[in-house]
Amino acid sequence: MMRAPAPASSDPATGRSLSLLSCNILAGGSVKRYRDYVTGSWKQVLPHGKRENLDGLARLLGEFDLVGLQEADAGSLRSGFLNQTQYLAEAAHFPFWTHQPNRRVSKLATSSNGLLAREEPREVLDYPLPGRIPGRGALWVRFGNGADELIVVVAHLSLGAQARARQVAFLAELLDGHAQAVLMGDLNTSAQSRELAPLFRQTSLVMPEELPATFPSWQPKRAIDHILVSRSITVEARWALSHPVSDHLPIAARIRVPASLPRS
Repeated sequence: MMRAPAPASSDPATGRSLSLLSCNILAGGSVKRYRDYVTGSWKQVLPHGKRENLDGLARLLGEFDLVGLQEADAGSLRSGFLNQTQYLAEAAHFPFWTHQPNRRVSKLATSSNGLLAREEPREVLDYPLPGRIPGRGALWVRFGNGADELIVVVAHLSLGAQARARQVAFLAELLDGHAQAVLMGDLNTSAQSRELAPLFRQTSLVMPEELPATFPSWQPKRAIDHILVSRSITVEARWALSHPVSDHLPIAARIRVPASLPRS
């Protein structure tokens, strides 16, 4: 497992550090090669081995302050009717969690975004993302108030470029005007792509200097999972964890936020 880079010295005058992690967990599924999508497809609709995979992930989460999840099952046949966001929050001892169910396929499967937090949010909002096929969403969370507030959005964008472009336009409008924001999730495209350009043009988010590859987890070549932050937020480190939770590696970042951001 890759460890976080050594922390920078703490200086109360310049703020305090928060450790973030984002991961598409594929409902606790395990994929180790492309052919597993076909030969192991039956596992996607049954709870086989998923709790063990979640337990392994939960052991990693204790090092983080905020965790964004994508493709977490909200309670259906494939998860053994387990709310996976709640399960991870309890297993990793997070006092606060919230989730946003986006898509349900009868009782067979559900898909949701989730957020685990060490500090209590002031506000939580759910937004459906535009797309020809419904089932994508953005989970919007606010910590603190006024000039010191921090906005965190967890999102999972579509596979199609046209749908992604519409979704990015929606997110840009959602984040416009917020000086301290974090967008994390499986965006299904590189930060350097034309599709994400509106985010960096219309909001306070900036292009990351590091682009850790996260997909596919067994031989990561594509940087499609992101933790994007505003220019007013210092990124002390950004890295991928070599822990194959699903077909994606988790991506992590350590950021510095204002010391005045309220603590729970």
